[in-house]
Amino acid sequence: MAVSTGQLCPQRLTLEHVTSRWGVLVLIRLLERSHRFAELRRAIDSTDSVGPVTEKMLAQTLQSLERDGLVNREVKPVIPPHVDYSLTELGHEAAVQIRALALWTNDRMDRVERARKDYDTAKGRA
Repeated sequence: MAVSTGQLCPQRLTLEHVTSRWGVLVLIRLLERSHRFAELRRAIDSTDSVGPVTEKMLAQTLQSLERDGLVNREVKPVIPPHVDYSLTELGHEAAVQIRALALWTNDRMDRVERARKDYDTAKGRA
């Protein structure tokens, strides 16, 4: 596949959206159930391993995932407007894979840390 300089191939761009810091958390949280924007932000902020997500970053992440066909944005006709975010079928497939990778990482972190320590020791960085 030919790629011009400075542009990512479509697969790489989608992979970046799905595996970004906030993309991973959005997909995993939406795998549980649909969320409104503010409750999704609170759910992500309650994650111990990351700092708080800004409204701007969450909005950009949701827009990218919606554009990629992974997230559905549904505006409810009520006052004030009520917007729900949920996974599409494609998004559900991606979220299951991302969650599996996140769980694998958690389960193998002791081995990764051991490998890092061994590497640093061998390189004289310890």
